[in-house]
Amino acid sequence: MKIFSVALNLHDHNTYDGIFHNQRERYTRFKHNVPLHMDAYAHHSDEQKMNIDDYKLSLKFYNEYFKKNKNYTLAFSFTQGGLRSINNPFDEEILNFKPKKLWDYYYKDNFYYIDHHQAHSTYAYLNSNFKQSDIFAIDGMGYNFKSIFIDKDKNIIDLSQDLSLGRLWNDMSKLTGFGSLGASKLMGLVGYGNYNDYYYNIFDLLLQNETKSKLINLEKFSREDLAFTLQKFTIDKIKEHVYPLKSCDNLCIAGGVAYNGYMNEEFTKHYENVFVPPAVGDEGQAIGTYQHADYTLNNNIHKSETFAGKEYEYNEGEEVNYKEVAQAIAEGKIVGWFQGKSESGNRALGNRSILADPRNPDIKDIINSTIKMREDFRPFAPAVLEEHYKEYFDTKLPSPFMSRICKVKSDKVPGITHVDGTARIQTVNKQFNKKFYNIINEFYKITGIPMLLNTSFNCQEPIVENPKQAINTFNRTALDLLVINDRIIRK
Repeated sequence: MKIFSVALNLHDHNTYDGIFHNQRERYTRFKHNVPLHMDAYAHHSDEQKMNIDDYKLSLKFYNEYFKKNKNYTLAFSFTQGGLRSINNPFDEEILNFKPKKLWDYYYKDNFYYIDHHQAHSTYAYLNSNFKQSDIFAIDGMGYNFKSIFIDKDKNIIDLSQDLSLGRLWNDMSKLTGFGSLGASKLMGLVGYGNYNDYYYNIFDLLLQNETKSKLINLEKFSREDLAFTLQKFTIDKIKEHVYPLKSCDNLCIAGGVAYNGYMNEEFTKHYENVFVPPAVGDEGQAIGTYQHADYTLNNNIHKSETFAGKEYEYNEGEEVNYKEVAQAIAEGKIVGWFQGKSESGNRALGNRSILADPRNPDIKDIINSTIKMREDFRPFAPAVLEEHYKEYFDTKLPSPFMSRICKVKSDKVPGITHVDGTARIQTVNKQFNKKFYNIINEFYKITGIPMLLNTSFNCQEPIVENPKQAINTFNRTALDLLVINDRIIRK
């Protein structure tokens, strides 16, 4: 049975047909597929520009993709905000569906519906290769839940009342000036702060009553201390409410809060194996819903590809010499790297990347100020050859999707070392991405350092999707070289 899956979210709308993951922000060019305020200016941050209360892109998405068809099953999930943005077209039978087990579902007249957190959980679990696993899904707000734990027997345990951490991070992001959906920026400040009792006690109150965020006085203590304390509070609450539920040695994590690399690394101290997929936020919803329907209706385990976007031909410019590119990076050049199909999720994993020398202590400031045009405190990640990651990073498991933050063991890579001595690592092997592995390996042969600085290919915009966008970003930033598939463009 053919399946077409649609994620009816408030933001990060996406579809999936088993091959192509259609993340709408890549094509509309609106970050998170959220419209801009009509009075926004270029100097405003993405969060200041975004108008989360403007539903026109949600309605456009719904009208374009949510169409019943006798030739396929239409699978979907939604959030409370997503329903609000499309004026809730569903009947009570769907709205009242609340799963008790992972594989529960609603199916009628070619409509296949599961809960938002089931979709997160399925996406993580079926891509993990674990035969048996605990699953933890946590975000700001789905439909029935804010966070759930699923044990090895697939029982759903509702943790929403105790662990409304996604909403807390979003509220604190807004309070500290990073706007809605700006929690990743706030996390960048964690390394600069110190623990503060005042904030910790307020966070405890906020979990009980979200409206009390007005009590926080940022003039009394710093944003940095708020960020550090919020991270500690998050891990403390995870230990209190999630750790006691452990039912096996494997854990899958999904939902927007699963972009928190400090939290994910902490879980590796409690579980033997921890899996976090690439599109853990709402941008991966349609994949999880598709996988769920394919599993229950077709008795098939579908594993999605990491690189599930579109592929583009490009034959202009001269043929690239990868050794020359690696040498250029070693000499201080910064390279736009565009290959094959785009990645699912918000992290560049080697097909839509900006690459630089991790040995350069000034590279963070250079890229932030001349290419990314973003806050100067935000760190960059290393992409390290998998066979060498333990030489440089204090962590026990590979991290292919840049999902964990761990301690750096070497002083040879200051360009990717955050102020607190950590890095959000990506481990790379040949099977995962051969071209990306090879360019890192060429750099290793030249420098003795088996990694590159890797950040997403964009400048105050969604990740570039096609060659035209890549060239535009190349031309308007301080990038030195641009590699598109097997071609190179110079300035």
